Amino acid sequence: MAAVHTFRRQRRLTHNREYQAAYAARLKKAAGPLIVFGRPNGLDDHRLGLAVGRQVGPAYRRHRIKRLLREAFRLHHAELVKESGATERYDLVVRVRPHPPASLEEYTRWLLDAARRIDREHCKRVAREDSA
Repeated sequence: MAAVHTFRRQRRLTHNREYQAAYAARLKKAAGPLIVFGRPNGLDDHRLGLAVGRQVGPAYRRHRIKRLLREAFRLHHAELVKESGATERYDLVVRVRPHPPASLEEYTRWLLDAARRIDREHCKRVAREDSA
């Protein structure tokens, strides 16, 4: 039987307060047309929220971008911050700026890059607080 890969509710940000908490954490990194906001969530897994406004384009383009971002997250969520050896899990809110259509590989690269830089920034902040 083939493994079922779905984007389950546990891996989604579902409430406005979760989005606002990610914005308020002030961990923000840009990669390509993506602006990724992050916040440690204290859970067992990363969670994703998408903010794709009308300025990005017509509905079919916005929906395609969201599908590609969800797929990039779904396929690579386990390796989002793996390189740094972090055990922290994050709530990530991805805001998309207007841009020409991109491929799944580009969205994956941008998402992984931003998530890793968010993790590095968070680790620096924690180390600064511990030394103070």
